[in-house]
Amino acid sequence: MIYFDNNATTQIAPEVFEAMKPVLQEFYGNPSSAHTFGCEVRDIVEKSREKVASFIGANHSNEIIFTSGGTESDNWAIRGTLEANPHKKHIITTRVEHEAVRKLCEELQCNYKVTWLEVDEQGFLDLDELKKSLREDTVIVSVMTANNETGILFPIIEIAEIVKANSDAIFHTDAVNAVGKIPINLKETQIDLLSLSGHKFHAPKGIGALYVRENIKLLPFFIGGGQEKSRRAGTEAVHQIVGLGKAAEILSELPAVAGDLTSPNRIYNLRNKLEDFILQNIPNTTLNGTTDRKFRLPNTSNIAFPNINGEAILARLNDLEICVSTGSACNSETHTASPVMQAMNIPYSTAMGAIRFSLGRYNTEAEVDFVLENLSEIIIDLQKLSI
Repeated sequence: MIYFDNNATTQIAPEVFEAMKPVLQEFYGNPSSAHTFGCEVRDIVEKSREKVASFIGANHSNEIIFTSGGTESDNWAIRGTLEANPHKKHIITTRVEHEAVRKLCEELQCNYKVTWLEVDEQGFLDLDELKKSLREDTVIVSVMTANNETGILFPIIEIAEIVKANSDAIFHTDAVNAVGKIPINLKETQIDLLSLSGHKFHAPKGIGALYVRENIKLLPFFIGGGQEKSRRAGTEAVHQIVGLGKAAEILSELPAVAGDLTSPNRIYNLRNKLEDFILQNIPNTTLNGTTDRKFRLPNTSNIAFPNINGEAILARLNDLEICVSTGSACNSETHTASPVMQAMNIPYSTAMGAIRFSLGRYNTEAEVDFVLENLSEIIIDLQKLSI
């Protein structure tokens, strides 16, 4: 199998799996227990917290709160901020956010005014529009670090500075598809809240974290026991926390370039080889999003094969045991593209044939070559059928 869908999820790293075993078999105590066995497990949890904090450049480990993943972190960041500031009724976000933010903000429109920032055809935001949208009653601004479909990177450090210089709003970023792929150092930013999810960088599913800058008021999302310093109730999933900490530790020990765990530039170079060949050798192909690679994740290419159904491309690749994603998530019945493609004003005839290739740690050049050897023939066959 060739797996080019690493923005959806990643394989657990062997080192991560090995680190998790002892807490499943030996150190199985409850970290909230007062006895020595429980205290030993609590120490394991806190060491993992320190690893995650170091990985993203937090000032203190107590700024890291473990969650079940990106969706919970996003929901809690926004809802918790709103509940802590009930006198403010204005939210700012973008049209291209992940569903965990976008659908939540759509629901919140019943009681809050939501300003939706637009993007241009390359996927970029207008920062002047952001500045003009800030108001006295703006409670939170939520802008993703990297788009999961196109890989477009937003200037999060600059955005946070604009928010803080022109308002009292809290700034949150969904960094789920950025953490582990690009360097992040929160000490150098004015970011208040940041969401991350372990399964995007070779930790297990079901574990994530919310970074909450010290002195930021955030009401609890879950009510119950006093876990996570009374901020997130529920017995800690220690084995998953250990997995997240180990994945963070591995990445922290390597140069933070291109997000590869074994060779810093390898994934970037493989992605470029794949992308360049397709755009140069398969007629009528286009890149969804900017062609300037410094503004995209180093592992991601969203390429359109106009007038061909992306699901048909996916199926043909799947027959060869090649896993990719239909980057536009088009609805063939309603003839609508994903909200991201719509926000970028990409025509349906182009968006319908969008395929997202997202590479990761375990991909090889031989796999890229195999995909390229077969993709041209697949596209030619499907183009004949579409005539």
